[in-house]
Amino acid sequence: MSKTDKIPAHVAIIMDGNGRWAQARGLERHEGHQAGVSSLRNVIYRAARNEGVHYLTLYVFSTENWGRPREEVDMLMELLCRSIVNELDELLREQVKVVVVGDREGMSPTVVEHIDLIERETADCTNLTMQLCINYSARSELTRAARRLAAKAAAGELSPEAITPEAIADELYTRGVPDPDLIIRTGGEQRLSNFLLWQGAYSELWFTPTYWPDFSGDDFDAALAAFAGRHRRFGKVEEQE
Repeated sequence: MSKTDKIPAHVAIIMDGNGRWAQARGLERHEGHQAGVSSLRNVIYRAARNEGVHYLTLYVFSTENWGRPREEVDMLMELLCRSIVNELDELLREQVKVVVVGDREGMSPTVVEHIDLIERETADCTNLTMQLCINYSARSELTRAARRLAAKAAAGELSPEAITPEAIADELYTRGVPDPDLIIRTGGEQRLSNFLLWQGAYSELWFTPTYWPDFSGDDFDAALAAFAGRHRRFGKVEEQE
């Protein structure tokens, strides 16, 4: 067995706990989000330099997050734009391709411009593909896929029998990207919270009580080590593998 056989090719992360990290220190919630950027940098570049990890998907902003206080949402969007500008050169050096996953409807023109910029500038990078889930909801993603398939069926372009799991996967935002092998969630909660519900059907799950701003490169390595110790059968028994 080669070294990379036990390394997840695709890691997805629910970066939770920024607000609670800040509140525990008597800080404003936005200070927790700012602190979380350092952890984000550590993980991105740790993954980029890790032989075997080819995809990294990050839950940045869910559709439900629009329900947070307006000041916090505005700050998150500003932080996103600022981070794109600040990290672009390093992403290019590390050869990280950035793809934004989610519904861009409702985002401000400034945010969309920054998203377009980072996707365009990193399009030819080949070391790591990083998907940023922004204004993302797994249920909305699946609803969108169902509507697109229904429209094709109604137009006579697709028979009902042709609606297979593969056909559904082809209509998702993540088309062409392998399903995550490992999903990490920080912050102590143990649920997926509307994240990659289709793609995560057979993902290994790793939960940690560590708040995202305290999540280090060593924590990332610990999650990979835990993954390496698991035996994945995908519904089969030992003899069938």
